[in-house]
Amino acid sequence: MAESGRSTSLAVLCRVGARYCALPIEHVEETMRPLPLEPLARMPPFVLGLSIIRGAATPVVHAGKLLAAGEATTPARFLTLKVGERRVAFAVDAVLGVRDLASRALSDLPPLLQEAGDEVVSAIGTLDSDLLLLLRSARVVPEPVWTTLESEVQG
Repeated sequence: MAESGRSTSLAVLCRVGARYCALPIEHVEETMRPLPLEPLARMPPFVLGLSIIRGAATPVVHAGKLLAAGEATTPARFLTLKVGERRVAFAVDAVLGVRDLASRALSDLPPLLQEAGDEVVSAIGTLDSDLLLLLRSARVVPEPVWTTLESEVQG
């Protein structure tokens, strides 16, 4: 509980195209520069391939392609996400930091997958239902909310 009595939730904020996203911190293991990729055949466009992370072959999901966030850029960071006993790398444009968000405010934000097409959500569910559950807990942070968060940190 926060000092004010409201419950809080730590989230890792990242940028995907022009969108700001919040991922619950309990699902984020680490951030890193992108590592070399080995493409996989017959995967949806949002699966970039496999990367060796901490000695394990780890699937890499391109957040921009997943969210249809405009032109797919070359990701600048990987977020390693804990998906049950496995790991998935989430390729994003920038990691902006960790913020303490009110749990209610976080739940009021739009879901990360709100604009992903039904075929994308279906493909994720078919490939990895645990990843789908994790991504459903992530949120889009609208620009006004992001601006407020930034001013709190700088103020």
